[in-house]
Amino acid sequence: MSHIPDADKRQTVLIVDDSAENLTLLYALLKDHYRVLVANSGERALQICDSDSLPDLVLLDVMMQGMGGFEVCQQLREAARTAKIPVIFLTAMSAHENEQAGFDAGAVDYIIKPISAPIVLARVKTHLKLKAATDFFEDQAIFLQQEVEKRTREVQVVQDVTILALASLAETRDHETGNHIRRTQNYVRLLAQQLRQHPRFCKELNEETIEMLYKSAPLHDIGKVGIPDHILLKPGKLTPDEFTIMKTHTTLGRDAIIAAEKLLNAPSSFLRLAREIANYHQEKWTAAAIRKD
Repeated sequence: MSHIPDADKRQTVLIVDDSAENLTLLYALLKDHYRVLVANSGERALQICDSDSLPDLVLLDVMMQGMGGFEVCQQLREAARTAKIPVIFLTAMSAHENEQAGFDAGAVDYIIKPISAPIVLARVKTHLKLKAATDFFEDQAIFLQQEVEKRTREVQVVQDVTILALASLAETRDHETGNHIRRTQNYVRLLAQQLRQHPRFCKELNEETIEMLYKSAPLHDIGKVGIPDHILLKPGKLTPDEFTIMKTHTTLGRDAIIAAEKLLNAPSSFLRLAREIANYHQEKWTAAAIRKD
């Protein structure tokens, strides 16, 4: 007694032929191995493929009344939902030009009539295995892509939290810094978007870089954590010596970020822009220097 797989787990084969005799013969041959659907016309085959009962493989007669096998195969290939279903043509024609026309239409194989039961079973089994393997690798590729996107989002969250954690240090020292750094973020984004229109900067200032500039901007004053309170919080004008100390917040911020990068062991990390912003945000450029540069 032959073993019949669980019907729910069996692959589905659609037989398309306008001959009742051929349908009966092929159905009897395949029913113990696969879930079998039948269609006695090309139009009916397309209706089945447009329903929930999507086959894993199609055995398709070439010469039929009405819509022929080549046209059915072409329509299956043109629809995204059915484009990857393997089609094996059943034909009494053996001329090479007809075989080429079938392959051009999208068939994966030919079976010549009158059919041989062992050949039909072997060809169907082979192409269903190939489809199962293809589906498996496509599913794996989708899964891996989703995992990559998930890990990327997790890394992005870690980066964002790292930047915010460092920026919060500055807020603990200067009560005005909180609103200031948020305004600075918006200014940086607007300036970068405008500079992007300049030929000199359009290539470098892509969407990703502008977003990283926006996120890194809060770290521009991180070095203020190293400025003594009597200078940082002084209500009046700073003396020349005090101003000299205040100006060191740029290098203090740069060095703090460099130290963080060393811990990350990533000298070209996401903190690179933050390091440059902290170090250079107090530089003043004249219009003449900009034009010359």
